[in-house]
Amino acid sequence: MAIAHDINGEYHVLRFENVGELRIARDKLRAARFEGLRTVRFGEDEVAYKSDNEMATALGAIEAEIAKLERGTRPRTFYPRASKGL
Repeated sequence: MAIAHDINGEYHVLRFENVGELRIARDKLRAARFEGLRTVRFGEDEVAYKSDNEMATALGAIEAEIAKLERGTRPRTFYPRASKGL
């Protein structure tokens, strides 16, 4: 899993192995944001955010990825189709 977002004009990709790591990253980002910090360490990666808006965008991307993974694949929808056999 990878989360990519634009920070200070640079494109950062953070890689996570599972949903648990994504939840930990989300919690770290939330805690830093509420404490007014702009630098967050995700494993070996350290990301410095320029503004609260950038942090909110990153948090939204992580939450969206968690929701997508928890939701799983969407079941296929079948629509009935009838014909006269012509």
